[in-house]
Amino acid sequence: MRAHPHSSASMYKRVPSKDSTHSVDLEDDSELLQDAMVQECTDPPSRRSLPHVLVASIVSFLFGYHLGVVNEPLESIARDLGFSGNSLAEGLVVSTCLGGAFLGSLFSGWIADGVGRRRSFQLCALPMVIGACCSATSNNLTGMLIGRFLVGIGLGIGPPVASLYITEVSPPSVRGTYGSFIQISTCLGLMGALLIGIPVKSIPGWWRICFWLSTIPSTVLALAMVFCAESPHWLYKRGRNTEAEVEFQKLLGATNVRSAMAELLKSDRGDENDTVRISELLYGRHCRVVFIGSTLFALQQLSGINAVFYFSSTVFRSAGVSSNLANAFVGIVNLLGSIIALLLMDKLGRKVLLLWSFFGMAISTVFQVVAAGLFASISGALYLSVCGMLMFVFCFAIGVGPVPGLLLSEIFPNRIRAKAMAFCMSVHWVFNFMVGLLFLRLLEVMGPQLLYSMLGTFCLVGVVFVERNVMETKGKTLQEIEIALLPQQ
Repeated sequence: MRAHPHSSASMYKRVPSKDSTHSVDLEDDSELLQDAMVQECTDPPSRRSLPHVLVASIVSFLFGYHLGVVNEPLESIARDLGFSGNSLAEGLVVSTCLGGAFLGSLFSGWIADGVGRRRSFQLCALPMVIGACCSATSNNLTGMLIGRFLVGIGLGIGPPVASLYITEVSPPSVRGTYGSFIQISTCLGLMGALLIGIPVKSIPGWWRICFWLSTIPSTVLALAMVFCAESPHWLYKRGRNTEAEVEFQKLLGATNVRSAMAELLKSDRGDENDTVRISELLYGRHCRVVFIGSTLFALQQLSGINAVFYFSSTVFRSAGVSSNLANAFVGIVNLLGSIIALLLMDKLGRKVLLLWSFFGMAISTVFQVVAAGLFASISGALYLSVCGMLMFVFCFAIGVGPVPGLLLSEIFPNRIRAKAMAFCMSVHWVFNFMVGLLFLRLLEVMGPQLLYSMLGTFCLVGVVFVERNVMETKGKTLQEIEIALLPQQ
């Protein structure tokens, strides 16, 4: 049974110096704190929490890897499993993973709140290992689809939990930097999948190795989480305050435990044990922050980034560049933008990066429209299109890519954080699927000029939406953010 949180608040009240009965205890405590401060001069909080963040980032690496693992080997898979030339079957191999991810994301919040963040990571690794094994050993289309669906379930559970966990275990001063690891890991996963897939055309059955290799990081994630700290915010929410203090000490050091616990107690409103219903997220007092989160993810996908990734090979080939080189260019630019986001996230702030990212993407679509229309007869138009596409990817990577997942896990109150993230991620997967399904058809019907104009319009809508609705969270504790948003909820 949970003790009332305010009963533990007395542990952090300052004792007046005139109280002689506690003078000895204060002197002893002061000596302990001084020893701890000496230790933490060489082991600051950011360094303490870094290993835990790196382990959590494995989920994002797997996310990128599994989304890209079938790109190069798809033709070989179709030929070996007997559905070569069946475009519907090939599409199912790609999209079944998205369907599983949507299903997994729906339940990720309840899983994260029910069993904790660490066990959620382990649970998401299990279907990814089983699914990869199914795909690697499949001899028909059914086995491949089952494997991809299971992997998708793990991908749906993992990323929301990773955003939650990294936000909750990182010190405020580096929370944005550590949050950028999610995007960088995703880029590395995509590039790893493309590189590993290169020999598939020359080595028979190599695609099976591509799936087998993915079981290694999944297993590492499950085992390494045994040694990682549990989220103190989750422990506090469950009424396990003493354990929360222990985990804070692992993550932040002894001298920061008291201030961290005091912040948690300050934001407590006594309603953490209430059940969070979907209706409360949609039209209750938390509906505004949920609306902001869902809209950010929707605009992220409506910008057309995944469609641009899909169409990049065709554009590069038209300019006389091989698809492998095109993928390398896109991957390098994506990674470069993600690294810049990591360096700037805690300096410029989340809102600034989002604004400039959406605006830069809108400008890059102008290049695409010009290249497709006014100067279509000029030989340099294709190269203008290539530059516009690389600029689009770069601008996405510095803001629209990494910021929403981090920002939402910051602005959602502790009570609803996991379930609200699950809801918003399900919106992400729905729009991801819709854009991937409709892009080529819209390209045929509308033409590149009108389509890219529409994508640029969505980017401009993103600029206006961010300016009017998104607050800056740089350098603030999660409790300060929650209190600041409370009057608006």
